[in-house]
Amino acid sequence: MAETLIILPTYNEIESLETVLGRIRQAVPQADVLVVDDSSPDGTGRLADRLAAVDPGISVLHRAAKQGLGQAYLAGFARALEHGYRFVVEMDADGSHDPSALPAMIDLAAGGADLVIGSRWVHGGSVRNWPWIRQVISRAGNAYSRAVLRSGVHDITAGFRVYRADALRSLELSSVSSQGYCFQVELAWRLEREGRRVVEHPIVFIERAAGRSKMHFGIVVEALLRVTLWGVFGPGSPQPEQRQAEK
Repeated sequence: MAETLIILPTYNEIESLETVLGRIRQAVPQADVLVVDDSSPDGTGRLADRLAAVDPGISVLHRAAKQGLGQAYLAGFARALEHGYRFVVEMDADGSHDPSALPAMIDLAAGGADLVIGSRWVHGGSVRNWPWIRQVISRAGNAYSRAVLRSGVHDITAGFRVYRADALRSLELSSVSSQGYCFQVELAWRLEREGRRVVEHPIVFIERAAGRSKMHFGIVVEALLRVTLWGVFGPGSPQPEQRQAEK
């Protein structure tokens, strides 16, 4: 059985999915891949089924509706832990994360890192084809999160990651409700607070060539609100929507 499960959340990624899976197969042919599709209206889920039918290392988890990135990863984590994988990978299905970085990242996890983050904002890391405003938002969001949460992670919002499965088991995943940037922040921060080893590996992040970005203003606002509440009240603080309802 494979030791590594790569989780690919998808929503309308039909233009990039087959290419990304091919690149993953070249980089880490021994890994399994789980496509978690949120009923993509463009047929991404059906394409994933066709690809899985000819590759036993690919499986597909269909969800009834679009429920967000965080919930897609939590569903994938549950599958990984249930089936006894040793390493669990998060990566985007739009081609922005280069699978060729995975062997080095998995080696770092095998060497004792509980979380390996493919980092854009450490020495050797970079982004390509991003407008300046996206870079400013990402850098500012990371700097704010580091300061408020007293984190040592430079790219705490990054979505290219390798977790040791035993580190995920140590987290109370059922209590995670964040989405987008904030989901990534929350998990890395929780592991840091537990004293787990978090390592950043430099990557080159390349903006998607096809399809539409899922980034929107609401994701940024959610991240700012939640990070601020965690920094002030701690990890058990009320969620932004809960605090609003209490007023």
